[in-house]
Amino acid sequence: MVIGVPKEIKDHETRVGCVPSMITALRESAHEVLVEAQAGVGSSIGDDEYAEAGAIILEDPAEVWSKSDLIVKVKEPQPSEYKYFRPGLMLFTYLHLAPLPELTEALVAARVNSVAYETIRERDNSLPLLTPMSEVAGRMAVQVGAQYLERPNGGRGILLGGIPGVAPANVVVIGGGIVGHNAAKMACGLGANVTIIDRNLNRLRELDDIYFNSIRTLSSNTYTIREAVRQADLVVGAVLIPGAAAPKLVRREMIASMKPGSVVVDVAIDQGGCFETSHATTHTDPIYYVDSVLHYCVSNMPAAVPHTSTFGLTNATIPYLLALANKGLERACEENPAIAEGVNTYNGAITYPAVAESQGKAWRELAAVM
Repeated sequence: MVIGVPKEIKDHETRVGCVPSMITALRESAHEVLVEAQAGVGSSIGDDEYAEAGAIILEDPAEVWSKSDLIVKVKEPQPSEYKYFRPGLMLFTYLHLAPLPELTEALVAARVNSVAYETIRERDNSLPLLTPMSEVAGRMAVQVGAQYLERPNGGRGILLGGIPGVAPANVVVIGGGIVGHNAAKMACGLGANVTIIDRNLNRLRELDDIYFNSIRTLSSNTYTIREAVRQADLVVGAVLIPGAAAPKLVRREMIASMKPGSVVVDVAIDQGGCFETSHATTHTDPIYYVDSVLHYCVSNMPAAVPHTSTFGLTNATIPYLLALANKGLERACEENPAIAEGVNTYNGAITYPAVAESQGKAWRELAAVM
C-alpha cells in the first residue's frame, strides 16, 4: 500500500501524521511512504530524517494525495484539500465531523472512506487516539488560562496560585475525563482552588481519592454549574460525547454573571464547544470577549506544542495505522471492532450515528455497506 503524509495547512497546525520511526515500521511491512516536503519541520523533524527512514519526499501536495491509497494526517482536511478527495481513498486523521457538515458532505460525495482518530474505541470504552491530545489540551488549558488572566493579556490580573495573604484563583473544570483530570492536575500544581464538575458520581469518587480532598467535586446540574461559574476566575470546558456535538452546559446568562476579565477555555470546541457563547478561534486570532469575559476557543490547541504533541499522538496511532496498511480497511474492521468504531464515512454513507444525528442526516450501519 502507498501511504501519504501531507503537510498540515490548518492555521498554525505544525503537527505531522507520521514520525521517522513510523516510516521505518511501514517500510519493513513492504509499504511505500510519500511525505510532503517540510511536513515535519514544525515538529522539529527534517526531510532528511524522513528520507533516511525510507520515505519518498515530494514537493507537490497534490502528488502526495493522488498517488496514495491511505492518507494519514493530524487535523481534518481544509476546504482547499477537498479537491483531492476521490472514491476509495482511505483517510486516517482527527475529523470531529459533528460540527462540520460541509466536510461531511464532501467526504460522502467523493466516497472517501474516513477513519476518525477520535471515535476509535476499545472494548474498555477507552479512546486511545484521543487520550494523548486530551492530556496535552487539558494541561495547556490551565497554562493558557493563567496567561490570559494576566492584566496585560486582557484578564483580571490574577495570579493563579495567589501568594501568602492573597487568595488564589478559583478554577472550575467542567468534565472529569482525561482533559478535566489533566487540567485539574495543572491547576492544583499551581496552587489554585479547583472544582471539578461531572455527572458521573463514580468518576467524582475516583478524582476525590486521587486528589485526597485537595479539590472540590460537584455533581453536574444546571444550578451547580451556574453557581460555580459565577464564582470562577477560570473555567475550563472539558466535556466530551465521542463523535457527537458537545452539549451547551454553560449558558449565555451564566457567562454574563462572571466577573469582568474572567477567562473561559473551551477545549470541547472541536465538537462545537460546551459554552453557549463559544465559536472556534485560531492560534493567529485566539480570543474574543462576550460580556467582558475572555474566551479562548482554539480548535487545535495541541499544535502550540507540536514536538510533544506529534510524538505523543503517533505513539498511539502506529498500531492502528499498521493494521489499516497491512490488512486494508475491510479486514482491519472485521478483526478489530475498535477500528470499525472509527469509520465515520464509507463508500458514500455516513456510518457513525452521532455524526449523522448532530447534522440531522441519515446514517447506515457499517456492516450493511461494507
